[in-house]
Amino acid sequence: MFLFEEDADLVQDREDLLSILRMRFGDISPEIIEGIYEIDKLDTLERLILVAANAPTFKVFMEELQEEGSFRIVGDRFNPLSSLKEGEL
Repeated sequence: MFLFEEDADLVQDREDLLSILRMRFGDISPEIIEGIYEIDKLDTLERLILVAANAPTFKVFMEELQEEGSFRIVGDRFNPLSSLKEGEL
């Protein structure tokens, strides 16, 4: 992959991640946006896109944002409907 293609992919993945977060959780603070724009690994951004789409709460997403590496996204911790079962919105 050419360097400019990777840069374009990074920008697109960052924007995709922010769009998912806004759709699911509303406004995102500038500090979090800045932190997402500091991520320079495609694998990390792709993992966070999956987390953002499946985390039942913003708190769970934020915990995963702090994690390094792990790509296992399993269990009720990543069931976007689990908050509905508990009566939360």
